[in-house]
Amino acid sequence: MMQGNIYSMRETFGRLLAELGDQNKDLIVITADVGDSTRASYFREKFKDRYFNVGISEQDMVNFAAGLAAIGKKPAIVNFGMFLMRAWEQIRNSIARMNLDVKMFVTHTGYSDHGDGSSHQVLEDIALMRVLPNMKVIVPADPKDIERSLPVIINQERGPLYYRMGREYSPPITTGQDYEFKVGKAYIIREGSDLAIMGAGVVLWDALKAAEELEKLGISVAVINLFSIKPIDEDTIEYYARKTGKIITIEEHSIYGGIGSAVAEVTAKRYPVPIRFIGATTFGRSARSQRDLLDYYNINYKTIIREAIDLLK
Repeated sequence: MMQGNIYSMRETFGRLLAELGDQNKDLIVITADVGDSTRASYFREKFKDRYFNVGISEQDMVNFAAGLAAIGKKPAIVNFGMFLMRAWEQIRNSIARMNLDVKMFVTHTGYSDHGDGSSHQVLEDIALMRVLPNMKVIVPADPKDIERSLPVIINQERGPLYYRMGREYSPPITTGQDYEFKVGKAYIIREGSDLAIMGAGVVLWDALKAAEELEKLGISVAVINLFSIKPIDEDTIEYYARKTGKIITIEEHSIYGGIGSAVAEVTAKRYPVPIRFIGATTFGRSARSQRDLLDYYNINYKTIIREAIDLLK
């Protein structure tokens, strides 16, 4: 198996998905004309009879997957996050409502499709998916997180699941961390006592960078990789709310209905504390890189530092 810091997230995903095809003969991959871009093409090269390209017809793709699950197969939808959203009605009615075992793996989420602009940059998908009954939502931080979680999701998890990845190369955020993936479990990638930063995905690099800089100012910061957004780890969120008394959330997604909202829902009923939300509030735009967009929209470590200092006054 490849090391987590060699490939981009979609590259790691595509290669590992093809490996898992050897282990699970019922695994069937379905795309909507984006097999090469999502790296589902690795599966296609090995298992042509278990790979289907339905063309640019996401609604049909979802209903096809639901039918396969209903007869005992293990369908995996692989698509751009933005364009899978046009099939939300079918995801709701055909998959979630029926509680069918369909896994949806999406790439090019957030600002990772930086060159194509706002029409391709999905910043609303976590909100749309986590509102659905029966739906699980998973957001890996880096390629190593994909290696930890994908075999579990393919071989062990049952029921509807939405798995959110970016397009770009990811810094090795969790390389060297010693934990095993479990749905519903968060992971502590840095301990601290004055403040907790909670998030998921590539922006956890900014969380760790901010924690390092704040430590120089004498501020002890915990960084929590939520990873499983639904079900979310309520116990860990409550523990760090009680321990630190202050939380900052960061996400490459809208602050409305996303990860920050999920954290606030927990603290509101378990242990209310002040929370600052860092994330998107508008549509995106074209840029030279994902990092340029994160900086342009102030979804970065500098904003975390500024909010932390203000929160700790």
